[in-house]
Amino acid sequence: MSQESSWSWIQDSITEDLIEDLIEDLGARVFVILAQLIGLTSLIFVGIWMGSYAGGFAWQSDPDLEFNLHPLLMTIGIIFLYGNSILVYRVFSDVQKLKVKILHATLLALSLIIGSVGLKAVFDSHNLAKPKPHANLQSLHSWVGLGIVILFGLQWLCGFISFLYPKLSKEARSFYLPTHKFWGITIFFLAVANVLMGTMEYATELNAFSTYKSHGIIVNVFGICIILFAILIIYILTERSFERVKPDGDDDHITLMNVRNGLNDDESRTPLMDE
Repeated sequence: MSQESSWSWIQDSITEDLIEDLIEDLGARVFVILAQLIGLTSLIFVGIWMGSYAGGFAWQSDPDLEFNLHPLLMTIGIIFLYGNSILVYRVFSDVQKLKVKILHATLLALSLIIGSVGLKAVFDSHNLAKPKPHANLQSLHSWVGLGIVILFGLQWLCGFISFLYPKLSKEARSFYLPTHKFWGITIFFLAVANVLMGTMEYATELNAFSTYKSHGIIVNVFGICIILFAILIIYILTERSFERVKPDGDDDHITLMNVRNGLNDDESRTPLMDE
């Protein structure tokens, strides 16, 4: 092979690699942006639903309207912020791992706080109802919802202790990591299912599908947005081409499953196994 043809072959190889990397990077960005747009759309529609069709918002001065904060805050906290918190390892794949961990924990903490306020809103709406209080925790939706918040709190606490402070050993982290991953995704799935369950429950109570045609459309579009948002989050998490890469000098980045299996960081990688 001549020197000229060799140089041409090298240029073609480099160009193909660059194009492939650009396509993968663009694909990841497109899916992330699409997830944000759909997630924000769901917030807009639940806001319209609660604000325009369910009577608006209030705090303890009007327990009936305080209830309307529950769907809005739960969608913001347990769906939108929670979903984005588990995306940070994909969105900031080239950022120092410790910074991403802190962002992950912060978003989850904010999500948990907002979700807890949303939970308080529904308890207040029952306990402060007139002429007499309503019973709490009667529906399947309420049981699952309370369980989600409790699991979420335990998950955040265990994750913080294991991966941030005081931070367990590599071996202990590698042992706990699969459990952390499993419950993180499971809680998100449960939250999505429970939001859809609660949506139908409240929409039926408000006669959304029999009184106003537009009311039912708002409810259905909101539900579809929640489903699409969840699908995009899971796709981005499981797509291998979007996996996190180790930035130069990032000593905190370890593929823990490889530590557990006695492998080097350059050897066999598994999706969703960086923590």
